Amino acid sequence: MDKAITASEANQHFSELLREVSEGESFTVMSRGRPVARVLPIDRHQEAQSVRNLLAFVADLPVRRAGAWSREDLYE
Repeated sequence: MDKAITASEANQHFSELLREVSEGESFTVMSRGRPVARVLPIDRHQEAQSVRNLLAFVADLPVRRAGAWSREDLYE
């Protein structure tokens, strides 16, 4: 279960918040009584899979040729 903290508390104690997140805690940041963000640890396995998926996607993109251009072409 996430711990609820105000945006002001998150701002004032950001280093402590990150330390707790690195230890496995997660937080819901509240602003004016409403949840606006979640701060939670990264799932390293999911992160690695996402990178593999992105690289596979990019590898399948068609090669596009822009032709020859110069700096002057960009700023005309």
